[in-house]
Amino acid sequence: MKAKYQAVLDLGESLNIQNGDVQEENGVLKVWGTANTPYEKNLIWDKIKEIGGENPTDIMADIKVADESVFHRHTVKSGETLGKIAIQYYGNASKYQDIFKANSDILKNPDLIHPDQELIIPNI
Repeated sequence: MKAKYQAVLDLGESLNIQNGDVQEENGVLKVWGTANTPYEKNLIWDKIKEIGGENPTDIMADIKVADESVFHRHTVKSGETLGKIAIQYYGNASKYQDIFKANSDILKNPDLIHPDQELIIPNI
């Protein structure tokens, strides 16, 4: 079972899931840990569903979230725009306005973001 869900375990490791552990009992893989943000928790669940389907019966996951105050914290990479970032997190470029508002303390113009800035991706 562990081999089937290895991609989930690898993702958890790459996201630096805290207090994580994995056990296999009676053909069911049990995984748990704490993700940094709701976005990272969603990534884990999306990977589980990608492998096991919408309602997998061979895996049980208990993923907690350390910081519920934001959806995620994003470090800007070269070439990114608020629109591209909004698509990544919300699937909708027009949500860039929500990101801009959440970061009005460091952003004065939605067209001017710089690599290595850490932006709050708000819960919307």
